[in-house]
Amino acid sequence: MQITKIEEHIHLIDLKPNGIENFVASYVLLGENAAIVESGPALTAQKLLLSLKKLGVKPEDVTYVAVSHIHLDHGGGVGILLKHLPKASLIVHQRGGIHTANPQSLWTASKKALGRLAQMYGKPEPVAQERIIVGTDGMVLDIGNNVKLRVVETLGHASHHLTYYETLSQGIFTGDAAGIYLNKHNVVVPTSPAPFHLDIALASLRKLINLKSKFLYYSHFGKAENSVEKLQAYGEQLKLWAKIAARGIEKGENLEAIRKKIIETDSALQKTGEFIRSHPILNKTVLLQSIEGIVRYVEKTGYSDHLA
Repeated sequence: MQITKIEEHIHLIDLKPNGIENFVASYVLLGENAAIVESGPALTAQKLLLSLKKLGVKPEDVTYVAVSHIHLDHGGGVGILLKHLPKASLIVHQRGGIHTANPQSLWTASKKALGRLAQMYGKPEPVAQERIIVGTDGMVLDIGNNVKLRVVETLGHASHHLTYYETLSQGIFTGDAAGIYLNKHNVVVPTSPAPFHLDIALASLRKLINLKSKFLYYSHFGKAENSVEKLQAYGEQLKLWAKIAARGIEKGENLEAIRKKIIETDSALQKTGEFIRSHPILNKTVLLQSIEGIVRYVEKTGYSDHLA
């Protein structure tokens, strides 16, 4: 566990699932009260609680745990956290709330999709229905001392995805709406597993671009500057993958041939290829699942320039 102060009122917690650094972040916001953005996985919940203690945050001071979506690496730990945070409410998209109250089907689907990675993240525990607040587009969470989070619905990566705009720092907690930031390389790579909806994801990116934020706070991983440029570049990267997939499908190429072409063409993958291939999680989620998600989208819906 590592705590990094990234703004006067924001601390990043490196949750290090299975000891993997710079992969999953939770953020602690300090105002009159405190809030957490992203619970992280179930198996790192105790690390996050220890981080609160080290920051001098009392359990009863936490008023919100806001998750971008309910995938295990982002929201899997919230049930455990709320058992220790007596006054905290969960902020989650309406379509995710039902699965935090009763996470069994989420756990079953996650094990099928992720295999051993699901075990690495841990089984989610339920959240009492009365502690769930549905996050809606434009909702403002007031933490006090001028620290506020504005909820922004940003679907595409998932049908239940939210991001959070922090008005004091003018930064966005991106969840998975803006890709994965490999901070050591200053490179963004897609997170687009099936069922991925490119048209909706690009519309969500336009919403984020219009906020004209100064910073991006990635769940994977860390603080980045040049916010608008990174969001624009990510949209172009997604469209590049889709164009390559569309050409491959037209030629009758299989998934592996399209995958090879994307890896050979995308400069971000070229720059970080060896790192990703050797990474215990990214080698599956980026090179396999994310590319397949784009290909399946194009197979199902086609790809046209109207997405630009």
